[in-house]
Amino acid sequence: MGEIRNFRSGNEGGSPPSGMPRRLAVIMVGDIASYSRLMQIDEEGTHNRVKRIERDIVEPSIAEHHGRLIKTTGDGFIAIFDSPVEAVRCSIVIQQNLVGRNASLPRHSRIEYRIGVNLGDVIVEADDIYGDGVNIATRIQGIAGPGQIYIAAAIYEQVRHKVVCGYESLGDRKVKNIIEPVRVYRVLADVDAVGRRRGRRENVLIFLLGLTLTVIVADVLWYLLSRQHGTAGQQASAPVIAPAASPSPQAAPTEDVTQTAPSPQPVTPAPAIVPSPAPPQSAAVVREPEMVAVRGGSFAMGSNDDPSERPVHQVTVKPFAIGKYPVTIREWNECAAAKACGFTAVGQDDAPVTNVSWADAQQYVAWLAEVTQQPYRLPSEAEWEYAARGGTQTKYWWGDRWQPGMTACKECGDTATEQPLKVGSFQPNPFGLYDMGGGVDQWVGDCWHKSYQGAPTDGSSWTGGDCASHVIRSGSWKNDARYVRPSNRDSYDTGVRYPTHGLRVALGP
Repeated sequence: MGEIRNFRSGNEGGSPPSGMPRRLAVIMVGDIASYSRLMQIDEEGTHNRVKRIERDIVEPSIAEHHGRLIKTTGDGFIAIFDSPVEAVRCSIVIQQNLVGRNASLPRHSRIEYRIGVNLGDVIVEADDIYGDGVNIATRIQGIAGPGQIYIAAAIYEQVRHKVVCGYESLGDRKVKNIIEPVRVYRVLADVDAVGRRRGRRENVLIFLLGLTLTVIVADVLWYLLSRQHGTAGQQASAPVIAPAASPSPQAAPTEDVTQTAPSPQPVTPAPAIVPSPAPPQSAAVVREPEMVAVRGGSFAMGSNDDPSERPVHQVTVKPFAIGKYPVTIREWNECAAAKACGFTAVGQDDAPVTNVSWADAQQYVAWLAEVTQQPYRLPSEAEWEYAARGGTQTKYWWGDRWQPGMTACKECGDTATEQPLKVGSFQPNPFGLYDMGGGVDQWVGDCWHKSYQGAPTDGSSWTGGDCASHVIRSGSWKNDARYVRPSNRDSYDTGVRYPTHGLRVALGP
């Protein structure tokens, strides 16, 4: 097991300088599992892979979540954050990105981090950090498994209602060189962990309800049969001619015995209890997303605001239809109920579904196309921008100047929240489309390219290039105002889920 080295903290790696100011901080410690074994197998290759992961995943994720990378240690890193929520979200992003990186690799060659997060009073220098808070984060990380995130109780109390995921209590754990036991929780980063836990409780309730109903039905049947047999016995009060009984395999044949009875009353046999035929099962009703038809046309795609949006180029888009809103939790969960989508979303039915990877989005549109017999798909990047502009060429669809109250984003005034608002909370653009900027990031069909050099001009998806990443559009409630521009574009790993990522569907041409 790899171990974080050279963390000069508290009583383990040297004493901190005296007289330094202290501060409360969230400490994240990451360490590569089986680092020594990987180095023995391929020292140079492992070193280069670790450096790429630090450059491509660890450092950008920490910066995006407003953290500070204090140091890397060859086989690990340490970072601090002001916010427990951002630290846990950053941990989830790092681990899920690594899942995407490792998907095509054999298990023995995968680089996997253990991550521990703690809240502590520490001393922070320019290139190091000191205090028991660091020791505890390091020890929590040390008991985690590869790919896991362990957090201290102080972190759990701050994030349990704010970060959409599951949590597993591991109880009080005794960790090395820490006198008091530490209460530890495991972060279940997959958003459907909550649904699975809730599902288990619901399954127990359903089982108990079914058992109760079975007992009640059995009692009712017994009562009805007893009553019918009792009535038949009263009607047959006198001896009657007994029909010949069929011999059982165990009994010898017997002769029929005839007895005379005055005015025998016919015995009415008890009616057989035949279960009612089950009603014919109707086909599942699928809630298709509400679509808006968009006339084709030409427009100038891109902008000069960012290198990835250049060069501005003319694109001609054919007529198509696009979702009036992003796909909602209600719509997504119909796919999940059909076991065609990879997780059950939690939240309000009319909120946009989030934590969706590009691969998840493809599962949804494939299922929707199959059950509706309509050619649903993700929009192309050109189609998305054409629809988002709504026939305009300004910086935002409403003009060149920012206006508050037009969408949900980090700098949008009172509209920003910890979770996305329900779809359609703001006015539509000129094409009648809602949330085409802000709200949730939205996947499109294109593979990622760093610029538009060589991009198709017919409005189709650009499928060549780096298909380990795909394009996302729109920006989200967590991003600042520049992300909600119709020309803004970004990318994310194809198979990795992220809490702000959703989708919108398209049809045609």
